[in-house]
Amino acid sequence: MNTFYLIKPYFVKNRSSIALGLVCLIAVDLLQLFIPRIIKLAVDDLASLKAGVSDLMWYALSIIGITLFITILRYFWRIFLMGMSRELEEGLRNRLFSHIQTLSASYFNKVKSGDLMAHATNDIHHIRMASGMGMVAIASAAVLGISTIGFMAYINLSLTFFVLIPMPGIILCTRFFSRQMLNAYMEVQSSFSELTEIVRERFTGIRIVKAYNREPESMSVVEKISRFNMEKNLRLVRITGIFFPMMVFFSNVSLSIVLYLGGRQVITGIISPGDFVAFISYIGMLTWPMMALGWVVNLIQRGKASLERIHRIVETMPDIYDKPDAKEIKDFKKEIVFDNICFSYQKGEQEVIKDFNLRLEKGKTLGIIGPPGSGKTSLLNLIPRIFDVSRGSILIDNNDIRQLITSDLRDMISFVPQEPFLFAGTVLENITFENPDIPEHLLIESVKKACLYDTIESFSKKFETIVGEKGVILSGGQKQRIALARAFLKDSPIIIFDDPISQVDAETGTIIINTIKDMAAKEDKTIIIVSHRLSAVRYADLIITMKHGKISESGSHEELMLKKGYYAKTFQLQEIEEGLNAI
Repeated sequence: MNTFYLIKPYFVKNRSSIALGLVCLIAVDLLQLFIPRIIKLAVDDLASLKAGVSDLMWYALSIIGITLFITILRYFWRIFLMGMSRELEEGLRNRLFSHIQTLSASYFNKVKSGDLMAHATNDIHHIRMASGMGMVAIASAAVLGISTIGFMAYINLSLTFFVLIPMPGIILCTRFFSRQMLNAYMEVQSSFSELTEIVRERFTGIRIVKAYNREPESMSVVEKISRFNMEKNLRLVRITGIFFPMMVFFSNVSLSIVLYLGGRQVITGIISPGDFVAFISYIGMLTWPMMALGWVVNLIQRGKASLERIHRIVETMPDIYDKPDAKEIKDFKKEIVFDNICFSYQKGEQEVIKDFNLRLEKGKTLGIIGPPGSGKTSLLNLIPRIFDVSRGSILIDNNDIRQLITSDLRDMISFVPQEPFLFAGTVLENITFENPDIPEHLLIESVKKACLYDTIESFSKKFETIVGEKGVILSGGQKQRIALARAFLKDSPIIIFDDPISQVDAETGTIIINTIKDMAAKEDKTIIIVSHRLSAVRYADLIITMKHGKISESGSHEELMLKKGYYAKTFQLQEIEEGLNAI
């Protein structure tokens, strides 16, 4: 699977920085090789009693000077190469989030939030490490390893040959363990995603857990998935626990060979004591490339596993997208037509909307009622293309909405969902979606229409009040009215309300419904409203009752009362209930 295309643009964009970083890195590696040579000269001079104080001072200052250059160059390669990896991390995370936002609602019905969070954090972190430190380790190991072998061969070719005997063992171990590490990393990342989702879910539902005294059961679920994650990590540890010590073992085998054979050559006078000490130093330097080989395999396999997981998301195509010949639509002029539409959430599942036909003219109000599960909310979600119809078509001004630019379609619609969602920001940010260009008078007007102005004025920080995660500090009615204020502020020609007064008191609900009624009459808005309170739809030009995804009755309030069907019976029951509550 070719996944490199995801990170290639960042390497191309930063190629000059990468080149400078690699030059600095190679210079550091080469400079390090001269330190053992200086030590060799010093040891040989000491052994032959030729070294004076000035000579030793010169050797010491040379090492300090080289080390100073190494320090400066090491700073720059970290800036260039690590900076590139950080930019890659930011860009890839932004690309992932941007793509996820294009995916259809059906995708989020199948994928857990914790899984997506793990992709956006843990996986991208591993990709950064593989791209940054992985490249550093490969380049450094290659340059330092080859150069070190060259310097060792310059001292003694035969001794160098014996030192390299363990190398085939390193290569075989790397090939054997790399595939096992990749599979283990895939399992670890998957279990981490599940752990993230479980913990997120428990924290989100902490109030329910406390209310029902289910802390032990909640802890048990987290412990179970945490144990599973630990087991997957332990499997990985067992693999790397063998791999890394093997690298150290082969490195120490090389050191043992040098001690034995090199020591004999010193005794026989083939090499000098300084050469022997330098050779030992070079063996120490050669240990890093050997260790880096194992570390790089670790980083690359982990990064590869993460990149494949990101690739699967980026390659997922949305179910709802704009066709190449999609039309622009800026104004709603005539009507909305539901032409024999059917809909099911999954292919092959039971249809929640069946053979639905309806015509709604511009400026008219449609009221929709029906028992729970009758398809009301599903119908509303089809209009802005949150989901697409399975069969049939929805037409706006004789244009199938699937042939329109989706952003244009949604710009014409204000949508108040059944369950309003608030972000963990301020009241102002939640109403305006953080748009700083909203005129204050329009903001105040929309808030007053939603019967929210007095409530906001009662807060100590007013519009700057932090609502907390999902609006935790607000009541259900306050959250619902913030969602209404959003819709009023958008000022779209089509407004969809899904049970807009379900969480407010009767008096407030009446004010809101009168506001909606005035908007339809005075502002020429086309309104579709679903409500379990029939007083909210009583004024509608057309009221339909849905049952099992179909229209079971339709007409005005007066017409439906004469039919004595579901609408009439429910309306009478609610009148009796309201009368009893008034006593």
